[in-house]
Amino acid sequence: MSVLLLGGSPSVSSSSARLLQHVGDKLALHGHRCNTLQVRDLPAQALLHANFDDPAIVRATALLLDADAIVVATPVYKAAYTGILKAFLDLLPQDGLDGKLVLPLATGGSQSHMLVLDYALRPVLASLAARFILPGIYATSDQLRWNAATGLTLDAPIAARVARGVEQFSTELFALPQQRLQAQHTLHSLAV
Repeated sequence: MSVLLLGGSPSVSSSSARLLQHVGDKLALHGHRCNTLQVRDLPAQALLHANFDDPAIVRATALLLDADAIVVATPVYKAAYTGILKAFLDLLPQDGLDGKLVLPLATGGSQSHMLVLDYALRPVLASLAARFILPGIYATSDQLRWNAATGLTLDAPIAARVARGVEQFSTELFALPQQRLQAQHTLHSLAV
């Protein structure tokens, strides 16, 4: 199954980007094919002016639409997810996440921002018709340590949450083809 790792941080050395890659690495170990799209790499003018026809926006949208599932990661700025992530999500069709499994991730400076996942990001993902949005994973800067030589180290509590989230995401993702087949069968039965 294909997974799009959608990064919403404007910073190259972002905790959320590192957490996103960590989750992608874990999903690859479960046998999922992961592609990464960092919204910061898209043309700023196209994002700001909602240029749906920009070739990079067209490619990015197609990458998202072709994925079976999305892992979306964002840092928390001013008690919300990033503006560049919102700008990209605004360019998607109204049903851009239709039938997709979504795992939201967020990082921030303190635990006081963890509700961003439920009160800011989840409603937008739901409005795009995501099939199933898993419980989000929020980590503070203190729970994620980066070392150029050893990479990302997660504190034990957040490592356990990530492991549970990856396991649930993988299980649900492997179940998608069967669920789609059952839905098609049901629709066919109703049509007959």
